[in-house]
Amino acid sequence: MGRFLKLPSPDEPPEEDPLAGVANLFDVSIVFIVGLMITLFSVYRMGDLVDATSEVTMVKTNAQGGQEIIVKKGTEITAYKFTGESLSGNGERLGTAYRLANGQIIYVPETNATP
Repeated sequence: MGRFLKLPSPDEPPEEDPLAGVANLFDVSIVFIVGLMITLFSVYRMGDLVDATSEVTMVKTNAQGGQEIIVKKGTEITAYKFTGESLSGNGERLGTAYRLANGQIIYVPETNATP
């Protein structure tokens, strides 16, 4: 029975896989990345980005000053880029937007109160 079954001798050290530790490091890094993503979503209150029924509008500014509006309605995401071109046409003034010292923009609609 000993000739068909290869049994290590008691004096021989057991063989170890040198890549076993690398697999554990990969698992730990995946858990760390998922935990970091959950933390960032909760800190920046961005849970609406992964909610399929929510509507989110964001304004993104790059290093050169170009701005982009990102609109998410349900599962559809649309991005609009500012071109800086002036346009003209027919329309009516709806209100005024003000930028505060802290960078926040406030829109004040005009009221057409008739006596």
